Amino acid sequence: MNARTAPKLLDPAPGPAHDPSPHPAPAPSHLDALEEEAIFILREVTAAFERPALLFSGGKDSLVMLRCAEKAFGRGRLPWPLLMIDTGHNFPEVTAFRDQRAAELGARLIVRSVEDSMRRGSVRLARPDESRNAHQSVTLLEAVEEFRFDALIGGARRDEEKARAKERIFSHRDAFGQWDPKGQRPELWSLLNTRLHPGEHFRVFPISNWTELDVWRYIAREGIDLPSLYYSHARAVVERRGLLVPVTPLTPAREGETVQQRAVRFRTVGDITCTCPVESQAATPEAVIRETLHAELSERGATRMDDRTSDASMEQRKKDGYF
Repeated sequence: MNARTAPKLLDPAPGPAHDPSPHPAPAPSHLDALEEEAIFILREVTAAFERPALLFSGGKDSLVMLRCAEKAFGRGRLPWPLLMIDTGHNFPEVTAFRDQRAAELGARLIVRSVEDSMRRGSVRLARPDESRNAHQSVTLLEAVEEFRFDALIGGARRDEEKARAKERIFSHRDAFGQWDPKGQRPELWSLLNTRLHPGEHFRVFPISNWTELDVWRYIAREGIDLPSLYYSHARAVVERRGLLVPVTPLTPAREGETVQQRAVRFRTVGDITCTCPVESQAATPEAVIRETLHAELSERGATRMDDRTSDASMEQRKKDGYF
């Protein structure tokens, strides 16, 4: 076939050019990319491990992970149980919300209590009013042994605290449940090493790369329900060491302290004895987003007494098995 015999291409028809996709899909947003990464990690956990569980407190980060899991596997089709380590000093609004959400999802909820560890003698408090928060490590490792979990999916983020910024997404724990920050496995080009020896397990953090602001923007976009403590409400507090300490039977006002009614919200929820609110009028996710944009301290730095007063650093607590 030469130039004389080759068929001529038809000239395009007159008129406006035809666009096969007149409305192209918008480019993925930053939140879309974070969600896609979390879904990939959750599916990778399910494919690589035999007995994973999702650490579920009823807090905002674990609720965000649940929404990603619903998208990864389908509503009501979670492939692993939810695990809660209860200090016995949790806010009742949060534990009630935890139970409600697990029931809505049809998920198996496993609750193990620090008080049970105290009865067994594996946890001993130095004094009756000592925070039980750090002692959750013992109860958690007992649950790992009881159920032979080989992966625990957690909601920790790297922006929360400097020790957590050192974590890999797939964070290896040895046969004693301990973490070695100097011996972590590389995760170059999103290649994840899931190799385990008997008795070892992984802590997996699908939202490692999210920030507090990302979490709230995702909550707003997805319409995720949260415990009421995350929004502004009136609460009795005292000022102590630069924090607003909630006045409760577990954390009473001390001699010389003035009890005040303030409009506050919690940026993070945990053990009552070490979790403090911040002054706030934010009653919606959008209002919280505006406040978060101007926050100068991380949520743990601004609200956790144990991070300020504990003799053990977060890194040491994580080495010992803490979340």
